[in-house]
Amino acid sequence: MVNSQSYKKIVVKVGSNVLTREDGMLNVSRMAHIVEQITQLRKEGVQVILVTSGAVAAGRAEVEPQKKLDPVSSRQLWSAVGQVKLINRYADLFQAQGVICAQVLTTKENFGDRLHYLNMRNCMQTLLENEVIPVVNENDTISVTELMFTDNDELSGLIASMMDAEALVILSNVDGVYTSSPDQPGSELIRTIHPNKSADGISISIKKSNFGRGGMLTKYHIAAKLAGQGISVFIANGFRERILTDILHGTHQPAFTHFLPAIKKSSGVRKWLSHSDDFARGEVVINEGARLALLSDMAVSLLMIGITSVIGYFKEGDIVRIKDQEGVLLGLGKASFSSDETQEEKGGKKTKPFIHYDYLYLL
Repeated sequence: MVNSQSYKKIVVKVGSNVLTREDGMLNVSRMAHIVEQITQLRKEGVQVILVTSGAVAAGRAEVEPQKKLDPVSSRQLWSAVGQVKLINRYADLFQAQGVICAQVLTTKENFGDRLHYLNMRNCMQTLLENEVIPVVNENDTISVTELMFTDNDELSGLIASMMDAEALVILSNVDGVYTSSPDQPGSELIRTIHPNKSADGISISIKKSNFGRGGMLTKYHIAAKLAGQGISVFIANGFRERILTDILHGTHQPAFTHFLPAIKKSSGVRKWLSHSDDFARGEVVINEGARLALLSDMAVSLLMIGITSVIGYFKEGDIVRIKDQEGVLLGLGKASFSSDETQEEKGGKKTKPFIHYDYLYLL
């Protein structure tokens, strides 16, 4: 049984297919229903951050390109037009409930730099403390393909991790994770997934939604990672009436999949590092002794003496990958030295660690 009183801060992600009608127009009645539920939770003392898709779909319904555009230019056009329509609609709906919302647009790059990351975190925390609902979306107008989020599922996971949320609720157009594709005979909804559980025996569809970039495979991986950090994750059907409040109140048991959180929670820095593989500037290869030390039960830092080679260029403070002699990725960390300094000092007995334990994330 779930109870909203156990959650003080949650993230709600709403997918494009939930917010968009078959003709591509915004589903205003569905948006209003979600806003009503969020408002109800806020009245109960729950801080809510809304991560919303729908800008591209809203823009696509408004404007037809004058000439054929590449995928990035198309997204820029439609998101620039659609984001205005989307946030204005949210503002009107929240205002009707006596609530103020604020637009927060971000890009993947903002999560790669620790200073930008903390600044964004402070911004959203300030909004919450002043009883303002942050409405978050990717800034597709300036994103480029290489630096786009996989989809807003990935963005919602980053936000939940960054804001130390107790729960993430992903509202999609299906009830949750099934044993096979939901439209296959005999497929069953998986109600509970324990932390660090293998995906063996689960046939996850790779089919994408009509209007969004996401799919269940992405949702599963993000949910599993967050659960491992101590965050509850729910994947549920956003078309079900009062699905959000029913999940968090525990008064009814609608169909959904709940990823149970690990008991031990990750630190803020390690949460940041766990999502930072795309931002790594280089990598180091370590010897067997260092590998065994890092994987032991003891808390250790990565020392220069354990490094055998340096790959790529990085500066002090950059994120680097850690690999063993076989090329297996072991983790990520914040480098205390540049790649040039590391090349000169590797294998030596320098007392200052290359990566301090506090800035080390192991897979």
